[in-house]
Amino acid sequence: MFLEYQQQAHGEDAMVALGKQFGKSLNAIPKEAQGDQIVTARTAVTVFLQGDLGMGKTTFTRGVMNHFGHIGATKSPTYTLVEPYQFGQQQLHHFDLYRLGHPEELDYLGIRDYFDGSAINLIEWPDKGLGYLPIADVVITISALDRGRNLCFVSQTNRGDKIIRGLDVVNT
Repeated sequence: MFLEYQQQAHGEDAMVALGKQFGKSLNAIPKEAQGDQIVTARTAVTVFLQGDLGMGKTTFTRGVMNHFGHIGATKSPTYTLVEPYQFGQQQLHHFDLYRLGHPEELDYLGIRDYFDGSAINLIEWPDKGLGYLPIADVVITISALDRGRNLCFVSQTNRGDKIIRGLDVVNT
């Protein structure tokens, strides 16, 4: 547990490409087996996206969604707090908690329901929801470089370890 992986992205296209690679790593998490059958449902995956305004959190999310088949712009859910997406059997929730006044507001949103099931939950500004969010499988911190961005991926769970190991495989 607590594996770390770092990657640099120089420009918007590179950030989207890195999001696609992360999506591929998320998709590679083994599904649970029951007897001879593979169960398509797995428990929810939680990813925290941290970084100052304008660092590319939503752009990275667009790349993840592109991996699952989304085409076009990705709208930041700054005012709605969450945008749900459905890609075949895969559900993805994109949260932006920047405008959240108090973490308790997440109860009114029914936040716990989003983490039951098999959805991928990408959460921008997770510090605004502390105490109401589950532990992240992976925390991604995006910081500025002179040219581009540095992305630091840190696992917080065994599943997060598998995701980061998958990222390393994707990039070799």
